[in-house]
Amino acid sequence: MTKRVFEAWKGSNKFILGGRLVFGPDARSLPATLLLIIVPVALFCVFVARHLRHEFSSYNAGYAILVVAILFTIYVLILLSFTSARDPGIVPRNLHPPEEELRYETTISADGRQTPSVHIPRTKEVMVNGVSVRVKYCDTCMLYRPPRCSHCSICNNCVERFDHHCPWVGQCIGQRNYRYFFMFVSSSTLLCIYVFSMSAFYIKILMDNQHGTVWRAMKASPWSVALMIYCFIALWFVGGLTAFHLYLISTNMTTYESFKYRSNSRSIVYNRGCANNFLEVFCSKVKPSRNNFRAFIEEEPPRVVTLPNTTRESAKADEDNGTRRQKVEDDLDIGDDLMNLSQRCNAEEATNDQPHHTLDIDHERAGSIRTETRHGSWGRRSGSWDISTSDVRESRSFTTAKEGRG
Repeated sequence: MTKRVFEAWKGSNKFILGGRLVFGPDARSLPATLLLIIVPVALFCVFVARHLRHEFSSYNAGYAILVVAILFTIYVLILLSFTSARDPGIVPRNLHPPEEELRYETTISADGRQTPSVHIPRTKEVMVNGVSVRVKYCDTCMLYRPPRCSHCSICNNCVERFDHHCPWVGQCIGQRNYRYFFMFVSSSTLLCIYVFSMSAFYIKILMDNQHGTVWRAMKASPWSVALMIYCFIALWFVGGLTAFHLYLISTNMTTYESFKYRSNSRSIVYNRGCANNFLEVFCSKVKPSRNNFRAFIEEEPPRVVTLPNTTRESAKADEDNGTRRQKVEDDLDIGDDLMNLSQRCNAEEATNDQPHHTLDIDHERAGSIRTETRHGSWGRRSGSWDISTSDVRESRSFTTAKEGRG
């Protein structure tokens, strides 16, 4: 059965609803983030906003405080889902290294044999806004990363305009969800300010109604005090994060670039001015995803890789070696025959004493043939395989003489 793309996905992402929603591998932190948002707002609605309904001259004004808190919380949760449950800008990985970038080299061994090798340059230069920028090759995704792209070690994906990996949303922050991430963080900051302000306002109302001190008002509504403390602490995180990303947007930088290229001219390559940088982040169209996670996997046709001339010559040399090895085996057989013929001739001379049938064979040459050929069979290119045709002719004449004698 043919699988879908998300079922055979090589990254560390988690998919639900048949690949419609994509999360990072640490998506289990999302429930904690939801609790940190929903629980304080629920306490605010029950112990603070509910008592403020009738504290204004206009009857509907008190209900507005409660409705605004609920609607704004829903808006923050929607931004959280847009940030964590969508493709952040994953670059599809290749099944094979880019053939057009392959570099072929030939190394020559000590015995003169050529061995071809293939490698890919680790970096290459591309032009961005008239400035040369070096991009790196990703061994995992088998591609040259586009400018501002980086490989997330947690999600195991290359992400376009990689900013950082946020464990609180359980997802990488990249080109396709950075806008929603900033809106989520800034909206969370405003929600904290709203809850803090309304809780402090309720303490002030209790002080006025009871004509008491702030301590008596705090005892009358301890949940208001707890919410104020919680929002004050949370503001240091989400508020500081909002201010930091406002600076990054104004300079058109990412969190990754701000720490890695702080003293490098590369950090100003993408700066188009403060106004244009904000327009690029908030008003530009979000690019569609480059991955169709619900699509069926198509079988890749067989690839034909054209080898360079050096590789072809090496293959031809291997064929020559195969022919040479066959010739070595033939020479070994001939050398053995020559040795056998020489031994027979000497034996007959000793018994029959017939000098007119003597075969004059150079035993040292025959032995050298045998030794050289066997030594050559261990090394493909070593040894000498030249055998004198006169030796073979003498062997044939001896066989004829022996048959005539018989």
